[in-house]
Amino acid sequence: MRNISDVIEGYLKQVIELSEREYIEIKRSEVAEKFQCVPSQINYVINTRFTPERGYMVESKRGGGGYIRIKRIRLHQKSDLIAGVIKHLENGATQSMAEDIVFRLLDEEIITKREAKMILSAIDRSTLLLGLPLRDEIRARILIAMLFTVQFQSN
Repeated sequence: MRNISDVIEGYLKQVIELSEREYIEIKRSEVAEKFQCVPSQINYVINTRFTPERGYMVESKRGGGGYIRIKRIRLHQKSDLIAGVIKHLENGATQSMAEDIVFRLLDEEIITKREAKMILSAIDRSTLLLGLPLRDEIRARILIAMLFTVQFQSN
């Protein structure tokens, strides 16, 4: 069974896809009411599932007329996305950051589910039994090497 975070994420992604604009604006309290959860649950979903690494930009305005704007970042070519991700990895990659990147590549259909599983296994902290910050540097290097391969094959 899916948890509430998965359900909220799915709902927001569906609203984004059906939107005629390039973004959606939501009120945290309204979404929380719809799913009968606390507003902080909405914050959690937005902060963890709608990150730049996953291909989203989030803006918020506080106050009475406040809103949260979620915009899907779409690049024109797959190679542009890969190049942007590689540049983002230059300073290393945490486990969650790397996972978000892999999920975005999967969402953008740049890699298959099988490839995503292999990448995630290779960059997992249980595979890279090293101390920080070396582990994050090695994780980024492995991911960059794999992305160069994907980028070369997609051209």
